[in-house]
Amino acid sequence: MKKVIYPLMLSGLLLNQAIAQEKKVEEKKSETTAPVAKPQPAFGAVIGGFVRTDYIWDSRKSAQVREDNLNLYPLDVAKDASGKDLNAVPQSNFLSITTRMNLKITGPDAFGAKTSAFLEGDFFGNFEGSIALFRLRHANASLDWAKTKLTLGQTWYPQFIPECFPGVANFSTGILFNPFGWATQARLTRSLSNNTSFALSIYKDREFGAVSATGINNEASSNSVLPTIHGNLQFKNAKILMGIGAEYRSLRPRMTISTGTPAVTVENPGKVNSVTINAYAKYTGKKATLKVYGILGQNVTHLVMLGGYLGYNSTTDPVTEIYKPTKTNAFWFEIMSNHAKVAPALFVGYTINNGADVQGKTPYARGLTVEKRTVKDVVRAAGRIDFKSGKMRFSPELEYTGANWGTSDKSGKVTGTLTNVGNVRFLFSTAFNF
Repeated sequence: MKKVIYPLMLSGLLLNQAIAQEKKVEEKKSETTAPVAKPQPAFGAVIGGFVRTDYIWDSRKSAQVREDNLNLYPLDVAKDASGKDLNAVPQSNFLSITTRMNLKITGPDAFGAKTSAFLEGDFFGNFEGSIALFRLRHANASLDWAKTKLTLGQTWYPQFIPECFPGVANFSTGILFNPFGWATQARLTRSLSNNTSFALSIYKDREFGAVSATGINNEASSNSVLPTIHGNLQFKNAKILMGIGAEYRSLRPRMTISTGTPAVTVENPGKVNSVTINAYAKYTGKKATLKVYGILGQNVTHLVMLGGYLGYNSTTDPVTEIYKPTKTNAFWFEIMSNHAKVAPALFVGYTINNGADVQGKTPYARGLTVEKRTVKDVVRAAGRIDFKSGKMRFSPELEYTGANWGTSDKSGKVTGTLTNVGNVRFLFSTAFNF
């Protein structure tokens, strides 16, 4: 009997083992053939920014923003009865309003693209009366595919190149010579090769805009159905960055205008159309970095630069107001050390007001008037040393800004005798990055 039972038991064990082994093979086969769900990125947020304090001393009064924190150009000579220049007086200030906070957000994929968002603000305020109040700088979301990226929201004006802007200690970031500011926009960036990309942006003015003809902020932009259109072609590799951009802009400063006695309101169809071209390059070496930037601009007050547009009446229609943009050219270069702890740098910038191609009547511009005292050009040289240790940075900077003033003609050009005035600024900036 045992001779029969033992072989049967052994056969059963072997059969059971074979069945179990076959089941494991089937399960493994099932695992390899079934589609594997791709894990979705979780929501994430990283807080960043810096706490910054600036001590400022100026040798002369300047056209300025936020209690002299940002200086534009030295003011013209203003003599009293005894001949003393009332603007030739020193000033100083101590401010922490440029302290900044930002939030970088990532989330699950959408429409087959990686998603992200960026929020940033500081305490600079939006106008003089709002100093030390929170100001929105950036608020945008992005969809990033393999070769295409779409950004929607408030971010840098397309003429401001984040990879190539002045690293001056002054909070001006090279203002008057380098475009500055943010706009609400849609920007589509397409990779053309490993090193080349093209970005197309359409935007409306937000933080800064054209000078208003009616006193209503950004009305000239909102009156225009057509958004501003900007294209930028860029080449970038490990050491070299270069690019060129072009922009077309059409604004309608006012919808209506009043005329006659008693006053009658009629439609004002006048528009101010402008074209701007910018180019830039950056070389990053082992010990130093060189940057250059140039812009040929029309009606560029929205970029915090000289100029704007002129209003006048045509010979065929003496009632309504028509417009022409003024022309502004600017150029700057910067050379800076790449040393990790002690990094000296030099910045030099120049900008000139070339007026408009028309005999105007009413100026809507920055630093430009008609048949009055006007800024012709501005030059700036600034040397600094960045002392860096851990998250702290100390940056003393000595800056000279000179401006030529003169009397303009009806086109806004300065053609007569020039008066040169200059301001020396000493700045000591400290920042703790987080």
